[in-house]
Amino acid sequence: MTYHRNSFRISILHIKIDESIFNKDEDQALYNQMRHITKEYRIQAMSLYLQSTNREREMLTDEIKHIIEGFPRNTEENDEQVDAESGYIEFKHYNELREKRLNLEAEQSIYFLEKEYELLKSGPRFIYNDPKTVSRRRATELTILKRKIELRFFEKKVSPGRSVEFFIAELNVILQKLHDTSITSTHRQKKQQHKLFLSDKPLTTTQSSQSQNINSSSSFRNEKKKNHGRLVKRLKHKMRSASTRQHYHKKSNEYMEKTEAYKCLDVNDPLPNLIERTNEYLLDFRFAHWITQKQYELLSVKPSEAKLAHLYYLPKTHQLRTPLRPIVSGLKHPTIKISTYIDQLLRPLFDKIALKTTTTSGFEVIKQVYEWSTNNPRKQTLLCTTDVVDLYTMIPQTECVLAIKKMLDYLELKQIRGLKIESIIKLSRFVMKNNYFLYAGQYYPQIRGGAMGSPLTLTIANCYMFVFERNIGKQITNAGGLYLRYIDDMFIIINWPKRHLNKQIDQWNTLDSNIQLKAQAGQSINFLDIYIENINADLFAKVYHKPSYEPYYLPFNSVHPLHMKKNILFTMFLRAIR
Repeated sequence: MTYHRNSFRISILHIKIDESIFNKDEDQALYNQMRHITKEYRIQAMSLYLQSTNREREMLTDEIKHIIEGFPRNTEENDEQVDAESGYIEFKHYNELREKRLNLEAEQSIYFLEKEYELLKSGPRFIYNDPKTVSRRRATELTILKRKIELRFFEKKVSPGRSVEFFIAELNVILQKLHDTSITSTHRQKKQQHKLFLSDKPLTTTQSSQSQNINSSSSFRNEKKKNHGRLVKRLKHKMRSASTRQHYHKKSNEYMEKTEAYKCLDVNDPLPNLIERTNEYLLDFRFAHWITQKQYELLSVKPSEAKLAHLYYLPKTHQLRTPLRPIVSGLKHPTIKISTYIDQLLRPLFDKIALKTTTTSGFEVIKQVYEWSTNNPRKQTLLCTTDVVDLYTMIPQTECVLAIKKMLDYLELKQIRGLKIESIIKLSRFVMKNNYFLYAGQYYPQIRGGAMGSPLTLTIANCYMFVFERNIGKQITNAGGLYLRYIDDMFIIINWPKRHLNKQIDQWNTLDSNIQLKAQAGQSINFLDIYIENINADLFAKVYHKPSYEPYYLPFNSVHPLHMKKNILFTMFLRAIR
């Protein structure tokens, strides 16, 4: 044993006895004696070490006490410390009273009228019956209806005559009566009582109060527009997300910089040029006999009906830091007709070839899991979900069009409904390369990915993922697992160790630089609207609601079509039966 000031070490001899000289019993006896001596040696050494450390601790303790007792006392510093403590207590008390006063003022300034409270209580999707709004819309809708009826007459080569005008006029009278009777008797009584109450007051007081109310309400609206101005519907939920306009634009700029999918234009409105290029492109197709005259008339753009798309974001409040999902709304965009037409051709084909690896509902997932679980589950079976990060905006446009070509080559098709494959590829490329939109007074083209909101984007993203996932699906299936996908969410059940699964996911992330997977794996997992758990090699499933989900049912008195109200009950019963 060697002892130093800061360390201590015990050395042990390693001795080996020649077994050829002594027999086994003598060897064992010698080893036992040596072990006993070594054990005693260690015990004695550690006892001495503990005694020395205890002595050292006592000496240091006495020295510290001596220093504290001999330290000179300063009464002025103690007085200052007492004053600081009392000042802190007073400041804390003042701050608490100030916060309480501000909270009371906020509570007093935030209140709702009875009508406003009833409207908010009905939920975000409730539509109240407003005769003024309906009267403004009724003329336009009746004009459109009249035009459609006349077109149907012309298709049958029959003149509509004055009977259509009489029908529209009579329908207008009926609708006006129905909407005029929407105001209930109780509401009329309240309005009359309010008028009588105002008439009892002096005229000057009434006028001054009205002017004050008008000024205060207008100033409140201006202040609200200036400071807030963003009440946004949340993604996949029936609630709203409130934030300042500056915060909303800041997150938008961060998203644009991260994805590098958008480029700001310094030119004026690109809509006229886009309309002209779209019609010229279709006209070239018509002259080359790649599309028919009927298809040209169907896809061509009328300048009076076209409108540039606009960008807005839906906040994902169910995720950390509330990321944004970009939505490009282009119902009247010059390429929307081409996008819709090509999507109607390609989507049934994709659904056919990807039937075994894709899913559209939790019911289908449960059915597949039930079939797989008859023979395969074990106690260590892993459940995994992976999410593709920003799928729609991260996939490259050229590779997306090539993915469509690979799908069509896989099906060995030459044309679809009379449209050649070359025409489909070129029209798809034209749609992907001409996604323009307006945001915050500036014009942007999308130079990467597709516009979420365009019908063709979903099919193109699915085709791109179908090409990407083929090897992954085969790998999982060959290992006795189950693989399913819903757009950008993958679902995997596999009998692999978790370390091996994580290693495979890291390897899948290297297959394509545009596809990055975020995975969650364990004995339980959430996928779509179901929760699945592995309990001792038995898989259990139940309905899953996200933490931010709030149950809401459409009130029956909402001005929605009757078939929508019937569908709510139908889907609820259908889900319960499934």
